[in-house]
Amino acid sequence: MPSVFGYHDVNDKDHWLASPKREEFFGPLGITNIRTFVDPQNSSRVGVLMDVPDMQTLEAAMQTEGAAEAMAHDGVIPETLVILVEAQ
Repeated sequence: MPSVFGYHDVNDKDHWLASPKREEFFGPLGITNIRTFVDPQNSSRVGVLMDVPDMQTLEAAMQTEGAAEAMAHDGVIPETLVILVEAQ
């Protein structure tokens, strides 16, 4: 199961950190061990590290309206999203 790290900018770091949307969106996909990070030099840049059992499922889910709604709720700036996948 690869680990995936996604990082992006947000409008409000504290709101993003407190939001339950990550677990609500990623949990049903079987994604586990979700951990949050904040750039100490730029608090509007945040990231998540998570274990993903099926990359195709994640990729498809990220294209849905549900993903867009979760990102909007969390104040994610979508055009800044970068996803890195653990090299196997």
